[in-house]
Amino acid sequence: MRVFAVSDLHADYAENRAWVAQLSAEDYQQDVLILAGDVTDNLKLLRDVLRGLRTRFREVLFVPGNHELWVQDGAIACSLEKFELVNQLCDEEGVRRTVWHDGNVSFVPLYSWYDFSFGEPDRHLLRAWRDFRACAWPSHLQDAAAINQYFLALNEPVLQTRNETVISFSHFLPRIDVMSPRIPEERRRVYPVLGSKALGQQINDLRPTIHVYGHSHVNQSIELDSVRYINNAFAYPNEERIARKGLHCIYGEVGDAK
Repeated sequence: MRVFAVSDLHADYAENRAWVAQLSAEDYQQDVLILAGDVTDNLKLLRDVLRGLRTRFREVLFVPGNHELWVQDGAIACSLEKFELVNQLCDEEGVRRTVWHDGNVSFVPLYSWYDFSFGEPDRHLLRAWRDFRACAWPSHLQDAAAINQYFLALNEPVLQTRNETVISFSHFLPRIDVMSPRIPEERRRVYPVLGSKALGQQINDLRPTIHVYGHSHVNQSIELDSVRYINNAFAYPNEERIARKGLHCIYGEVGDAK
């Protein structure tokens, strides 16, 4: 069994949908795909993408990103309602969204949000970051910290998962030092909305072998405190320089695949 990872497919772009459509229907039938969020906010398109990937891989494991929780078209009132609809869609399409054990390997999805623990957002970010307009939260979740705590609480029952190999995955970053020190200063203004130190603490409790994340669109593979952190974002069409633009094998036969 090989395990591949990719995130941030952003299938709203025709170029990205074309890449998904051209994936081999034979080469990955014994393999597992971890899809670490941000496929699309459109539920019909999300279903189409997940259904297509499900026919190509033995198993598809998914955790939603921030884009999946957008409710900007007004058809769905609340981002938590959207979260439940995404979960229901996954169940209907046979996409795994809970802990799964396959022999000596366990896969653990971790939910989260950002909570500004990586820094305070400046006025530009507060105006420009689309989540602040495209998400809608119930009255008891009206700040980033409360939203993050809601999702982190969903992880508590799985943090004692143990196996020979544990592979966890989230959309958001669990620690800011996975970001390269070469990131230009002007690009770091988005750091407050990249993830959460509290998610990182949960990963410390879980002690996985590998943790896959997405969201930053900056590909990475780095070992920190005995955990291999991997980001393989497909990203937006114009982000050729920072994204691999292909599947990345993280377990089993190591290598990349188009």
